[in-house]
Amino acid sequence: MSHLLDADATELAHQVRTGEISSASLVDAAIDAIERVNPQLNAVVHRMYDKARDQARQPLPVGPFAGVPMALKDFDGFVKDEPFTASTRFLNGFKPDHDAEAIARLRRAGFVFVAKTNLPELAILGTTESQWRGPAHNPWNLEHTTGGSSGGSAALVAARAVPVAHGGDGGGSLRIPGSACGVVGFKSSRGRIPTGPDSGEGWGGYVQYGVLTRSVRDTAALLDVMAGPMPGDPYASPPLTGPLAAEVGRDPGKLRIAFTTRSFFGKQTDAACATAVQDAAKLLASLGHEVTEATPDFNRDALVQAYLVQVGVGIAAEIDDMAHWVGKTPHSNDFEPATWFLRQVGLAMGGIDLQHARDAMHTASRQMAAFHQRFDVLISPTLAHPPVRLGELGLKPADRAGLALLRALPWRPAIRMALAQLAANNFEKTPNTQIFNQTGQPAVSLPLHMSPAGLPIGVQFSAAYGEDALLIRLSTQIESASPWMDRRPNVCAT
Repeated sequence: MSHLLDADATELAHQVRTGEISSASLVDAAIDAIERVNPQLNAVVHRMYDKARDQARQPLPVGPFAGVPMALKDFDGFVKDEPFTASTRFLNGFKPDHDAEAIARLRRAGFVFVAKTNLPELAILGTTESQWRGPAHNPWNLEHTTGGSSGGSAALVAARAVPVAHGGDGGGSLRIPGSACGVVGFKSSRGRIPTGPDSGEGWGGYVQYGVLTRSVRDTAALLDVMAGPMPGDPYASPPLTGPLAAEVGRDPGKLRIAFTTRSFFGKQTDAACATAVQDAAKLLASLGHEVTEATPDFNRDALVQAYLVQVGVGIAAEIDDMAHWVGKTPHSNDFEPATWFLRQVGLAMGGIDLQHARDAMHTASRQMAAFHQRFDVLISPTLAHPPVRLGELGLKPADRAGLALLRALPWRPAIRMALAQLAANNFEKTPNTQIFNQTGQPAVSLPLHMSPAGLPIGVQFSAAYGEDALLIRLSTQIESASPWMDRRPNVCAT
């Protein structure tokens, strides 16, 4: 039955509605597929097979994806009565008593949740390699990273074990693994999808929930399921004029498109990633768009500092929340060194530091808005380098020694010095996604290119704040002109 999973979720939902296949068959196929690929991928951290099989054999709800299996990241929203660990031992055994609103919407749409997926501890890294859960392996080459933080979800979708999977994006955590695993990763406009009721805004508004898919039409339809404010949201993105699914296949018109191969927060871009952008620019020019090489103007150092300050404050607050959930006092040995250091950064920052970070974010938002007065879309590399080998982004021995010293002697000036070093050196491999979390713009990574070594390379397309529909229209045009659905990784369930 594994061939069923060659289809995307939209097609599978249609086949369930028309009686061509049963939800029970689909769920059994997904469970079998997961069990065949996961020993190589380490993408799954919790199985929900019994509940999934029971649900698939009951009368299905009325929803656009009734009976379709789906995996959920072990973060970015509670799932009622299921473990929520964020890949930290500190939360081992914790089970929330309610769904997050985004999860509840996926449930009401009819999805059958089959498993929860691997991520780095507290979703802070661009690679899925936690000390507790172990690394997730890229299905194209098991020695390489899946990206992060939604790496387990991306690996399962790429390996065709499930048609779609849930994730979140606070600095590229949908787009980075989308690029690394050769699937579609779409970060919607800030406030498009609610993060409540347990979070008003994650990391000061950087975090957006979303999905990883193999087709743009799946992305559009799932965003429709998840989008729209919930009561009490602090803000919402501009309302859509209609369903995003209705934008699939619509002519985007002649667009003014800028492209750049520049590394936004790093120093260099690998030749293969630059070629991917240049090829995308040529493709769009051949489709009739006006394409120009141009790069938006922004203050890199201010934005990197702002990003790390906001994430540090966010991590410190999250650990305080977690301590409340489980009734324990957090200690440094409960968390990985990088996680605890970011907590120390958050505690060392003052109110004025956070305000400066937010001011830098808003300045960049205005600069990007001005850029989009001239251009409808910006093309950039999703990653500055092809997916690296597992372990390459880990802490070096000197880094571990320094962080161990800071654990024992959390001297505020030393923490600030370490933060400055982190800002200077930590974004070389994943430099191009964070800025769009800061500005709130929609951005998508599309799997358009392969490296000479046979690893996926995504190309990132971003648009002005609120222009999610425009990105869907353009993405479907690109998908039609340069399809990727037939590509299969080395580890594949079908």
